[in-house]
Amino acid sequence: MRLSRRDALAALVAGGVGSLAGCGAPTARSSPSSREAAGDAAETPVGDHELATLVAVAEAVYPSEVEGVGEFVRTYTGSRVEGAGSYARGVAEAVGTLDDYAAEFHDIEYASLPASTRRETLEYMSVDDVAPDPDGTEAQRVRHYLVNELLYALYTSPTGASLAGLENPPGHPGGTRSYREGPDA
Repeated sequence: MRLSRRDALAALVAGGVGSLAGCGAPTARSSPSSREAAGDAAETPVGDHELATLVAVAEAVYPSEVEGVGEFVRTYTGSRVEGAGSYARGVAEAVGTLDDYAAEFHDIEYASLPASTRRETLEYMSVDDVAPDPDGTEAQRVRHYLVNELLYALYTSPTGASLAGLENPPGHPGGTRSYREGPDA
């Protein structure tokens, strides 16, 4: 199944990230603006490296049949971090934590790891065993800001929802009838 920009925008709307009516699909900035170049770089801490790491995490945690992960993650993340200072800082810090952990065991940053090693690295960090907490341990912050956020984006998109059998979530056409009938009815 191929994820699209439409899926990313649908996930953003489902998450209540502002009104997107009449707007182009936002993406995270890949180069600093003139204001950031003048020394205000702390305003948007999510850049190319963080996006590459988010794509690498998504490739590790998304089902293998999902395609178009890079564009989906960049579109979703670009809108999600725009204007969300503390959230964007949390994402950047979680990426730094994950990079430090990967460098300690593999001598390279997480995004540079082979695909086969990425999931294993998350498991060794115990990201799959901890409760997400933005103020918790390193593993809890990685789970909150990276893993859970990316899984939320996937499963609130139309394509991701169909992978989990949620094509008709609450509030969408079909109403209560869809809950009384089996999936093959």
